[in-house]
Amino acid sequence: MRWKALLLVLGNLLLIALLLLYWLNPGYGSTFTADLDPNSNFSLSNNSVKVQFYDNMRFPSHMISYKINPACSLEKIHSMERAFEKISSLTNLIFYPVDSEEEITVKCQEKNIVQDGMFIAGEGGPTNITETDNYEVITHGNILLIRKSECANPNVEIHELLHVLGFDHSENKNNIMYPISRCDQIIGDDTIQKINELYEEPAYPDLKFKKISAEVKGRILNVNVSVRNDGLAPSSNATIKLISENQTLKDIYLKPLDIGHGIKIKLTNLWITKIKVEELSVVIDYNFDELSKDNNKVLLSKTTN
Repeated sequence: MRWKALLLVLGNLLLIALLLLYWLNPGYGSTFTADLDPNSNFSLSNNSVKVQFYDNMRFPSHMISYKINPACSLEKIHSMERAFEKISSLTNLIFYPVDSEEEITVKCQEKNIVQDGMFIAGEGGPTNITETDNYEVITHGNILLIRKSECANPNVEIHELLHVLGFDHSENKNNIMYPISRCDQIIGDDTIQKINELYEEPAYPDLKFKKISAEVKGRILNVNVSVRNDGLAPSSNATIKLISENQTLKDIYLKPLDIGHGIKIKLTNLWITKIKVEELSVVIDYNFDELSKDNNKVLLSKTTN
């Protein structure tokens, strides 16, 4: 009878071991993927005429700081300030002076520059641009004033300021962005309209998933997540939540991201309490304003192995 009792004990132990093995690894695997559209760029205007160096160039905020080098003559300083005031009066932009860390740097040169037999009145343009899905974000620009303006209006200074704002030359001789300056040139209505359209968006961050994949094997979860800030301001602390059927499987801390910066997160061998995961969603929990909250949640589709 001893051997029967021994067989019974061994059978029970084997049954317990099999149940434990199934509980740890039910013997199935599921892969979860998300179809994220890589071409999510949007256009702010249906205007087919290219007026900027690149599409949708703007500074992060409609309030833009500047510093004029005190070595500039009082006449050039006054003309440059009038140019800032003119663009502000026609658009939703506000320019303000600072002592350091300015977004627009204005310098002057008294020595004339001749190119192709013509005097160069000034030079200007963006010097630091960050590419995002939504905008080409200008974080700094330079203006160099060379020749003294002979016009009643500060046409040269306005021309260079519009270059800093991302605007290219115009083929219209009556437009202030024409390469050769005349005193009767005017600011084009398309330029004013474009500026106002570009700066309608507030200076908010925009955290967005770039790539997501996940794999579940029994009670083990492996996740790869890529997030980028495609907004107009640095983000604050956030949390990435892995959710299955309204149950949070894992919270992942997301550090602040600067404009255009991203981070890749790879987690392996995460232990989860659910025996079977039928659906999986990944959510950015961010309790601050963003350009869009619509891209903060992705439902992953399941492929069973």
